[in-house]
Amino acid sequence: MSKLPHITIITAVYNGGAYLEDTIHSIIAQPYSSLTYITYIIIDGGSTDNTLEIIRQYPSHISHWQSEPDRGVYDAMNKGWAMIDDDSFILFLGAGDKLVSLPNNMSAYQPTDVIYGQVLEGQRIFQPKVDFRLKMTNTLHHQALLVPKRLHPAPPFNLNYKIFADMDFNQRLLKQGATFVFDDTFKAEAPPGGLSDNVSTFFYFKECLTIVNKNFGLGWTLLALPYYTYQRSGMRRAWDKLFK
Repeated sequence: MSKLPHITIITAVYNGGAYLEDTIHSIIAQPYSSLTYITYIIIDGGSTDNTLEIIRQYPSHISHWQSEPDRGVYDAMNKGWAMIDDDSFILFLGAGDKLVSLPNNMSAYQPTDVIYGQVLEGQRIFQPKVDFRLKMTNTLHHQALLVPKRLHPAPPFNLNYKIFADMDFNQRLLKQGATFVFDDTFKAEAPPGGLSDNVSTFFYFKECLTIVNKNFGLGWTLLALPYYTYQRSGMRRAWDKLFK
């Protein structure tokens, strides 16, 4: 079994009982290929609602779970990352996210390929891109992103970033020369109005620009500023259409 492509799905949750079961069901419903080895882990931040009750209903589908206080979602994601074997591709699904389909043929990829797909956000299909835009903003969504742990064995998320630590990690993967491969059979759903959509414009700009400056320098930071203005002013679709 260890010789098969190994996918580990991690859900970080805190008081997500109203949404967690939808995520679990979407994973259970997958027609898993006999050519892929899959495990599922839930990292709970010490929930006080019915989250643990829901988790305990699925012992045969959840490979491991734990519940303890943490420092936020990226801390929980780091904890899950640390548990995984280095030969695993890791996928993060939050409570309420739904896995539609995994790549049809994981054996077609190299052990160091970063595989990405499409994410449906309400009525909008998020079209992922790995081009110059990734140097300015997060053009990949974690709900359809399989990252080989061997590219970064240590927990990858910087807890100094409260909203965009995943953007920081994606940019660092780009900087280190990781190979990103799009798979049109890899799809997920995410509820509209995620955390990054609900932060203030000031905080959005401040954290994103800090990350861009750290990873790519002042030039890209200056280019990112008007791009964020387009995003936050509702003109993102026009921008994306222009550079499609």
